[in-house]
Amino acid sequence: MLNKKIKKLLIGTNNKGKLREIRDLIPKKIKTYSTTDFNLKSPKENGKTFKENSLIKSKYFSNKSNLPCIADDSGLEIDLLNKKPGIFSARWGGKNSNFKKAIKRVYRELYRKDKNWMKRKIKGRFVCALSICNLDKKIGCVTGKIEGHIVYPPKGKNGFGYDPIFTPLNFKKTFAEMKPSQKYKIDHRFKAFKKIKKFL
Repeated sequence: MLNKKIKKLLIGTNNKGKLREIRDLIPKKIKTYSTTDFNLKSPKENGKTFKENSLIKSKYFSNKSNLPCIADDSGLEIDLLNKKPGIFSARWGGKNSNFKKAIKRVYRELYRKDKNWMKRKIKGRFVCALSICNLDKKIGCVTGKIEGHIVYPPKGKNGFGYDPIFTPLNFKKTFAEMKPSQKYKIDHRFKAFKKIKKFL
């Protein structure tokens, strides 16, 4: 079976935070590569779901590098904003995916919906779709989620993206206040990875 033969794996992301997190999850017996090793730019993500975008990336990077590729598409869904930013999470930060800008936009949109939103528990979740492709063949595609709520102001210096404004359920710290080792054990990426690791 193909999945037993994966000895080399490309991590299909140009996001340094994601690269670090995914690399930390992959078994050490597998040699990992990054998109910068092949000087690859990201494909156009025109899927309508996290899974579709994840598969676009894993197929594209696999074809370009001639290696099996694992790729993630993830984002933040906020119930009060009709599950936005969702698949547009990075794009809310503009051309350079500036997450300080994206966080300001989240706060602005929440304020438009409810001027007193800061006094309420605004429900949201992080979603991660992970896929592995070998050239045009899909090996696996799974989703992981973690529920929580949005906080103001941003707290913590660890993590990346929307981590400073998200507190997972049953925790008092945001993802950005947690040690990476604690976050890795509970987050959406870890939950997705638990489902996909059987293909590795």
